[in-house]
Amino acid sequence: MAQINFGGVEENVVTREEFPLEKAREVLKDETIAVIGYGVQGPGQSLNLRDNGFRVIVGQRKGSKSWDKAVADGWVPGETLFEIEEAAERGTIIQYLLSDAGQIAVWPTIKKHLTPGKALYFSHGFGITYKERTGIVPPADVDVILIAPKGSGTSLRRMFLQGRGLNSSYAVFQDATGRAMERVIALGIGVGSGYLFETDFQREVYSDLTGERGTLMGAIQGIFAAQYDTLRAHGHTPSEAFNETIEELTQSLMPLVAENGMDWMYANCSTTAQRGALDWWKRFRDATKPVFEELYESVRSGNEAQISIDSNSKPDYRTKLNEELREMRESEMWQAGAVVRKLRPENN
Repeated sequence: MAQINFGGVEENVVTREEFPLEKAREVLKDETIAVIGYGVQGPGQSLNLRDNGFRVIVGQRKGSKSWDKAVADGWVPGETLFEIEEAAERGTIIQYLLSDAGQIAVWPTIKKHLTPGKALYFSHGFGITYKERTGIVPPADVDVILIAPKGSGTSLRRMFLQGRGLNSSYAVFQDATGRAMERVIALGIGVGSGYLFETDFQREVYSDLTGERGTLMGAIQGIFAAQYDTLRAHGHTPSEAFNETIEELTQSLMPLVAENGMDWMYANCSTTAQRGALDWWKRFRDATKPVFEELYESVRSGNEAQISIDSNSKPDYRTKLNEELREMRESEMWQAGAVVRKLRPENN
């Protein structure tokens, strides 16, 4: 573990150079990693662990679409694929990767198999941070740890297959065995993290919920829609509005930001673009800062967690979700996007 300076602030970071895969395998050589859930994070993490040489099994409800997907991915029923309860019983490390609502529902089944010395692993701090609301209170004699990849399981797997890594945060909530730290770091390396940075369960969930509702998903969709609608209202075509709002950002500018930072992206744009961006960015910051403060307070108070628990637990949740996603998908902006994507050279 090394201390790295991030803009004047020292943070604990673990890289693959200082904690190589061989060391991770040695730490976990006697462990059976039971990945519970095969939805968003389960496939990417379990497949990466398997390909990296760890002993992995998957627990999923038999007869579900996710069970069938696991079989298609090479997990063998009765050998490496089991019903959730059997997998939890067999595992020495239980990676609890169900949805937040799913974790609440299945918790009684998981808890009875958390025997002394096992490790309970999360990729989100939700269940533990809001334990008064979720009822997820682990026994005192197990390790409780977290690896949270900063992206979807799909991205984690895709980058792994490209020989790259998705950065992840790590945390130890409870160290019952004295091995929690080496276990969590080894798992972080095993799932294919680029580097690992330290957090705690509360900070992880506060930043994650804020990010998802903010720049990662909610705010970016809102900004896209506002600019697109403004351009359309002033007579610009759907193609022009979409290209100027989304396509240029995602296909041209964001790769430059990812490569060397925002200032480097500015330096590689026209002087007119530079001047305009420098003149306007603080106005957008000042306009949206109150919204982000309101959002963060809603997260900190537990209001966002309760909204998620209430809505995700309803029997018609999936139907309503699909309807809201359909509304977005069928909007003119994203219909234009579908056409633009088909016109990209790699698709022709």
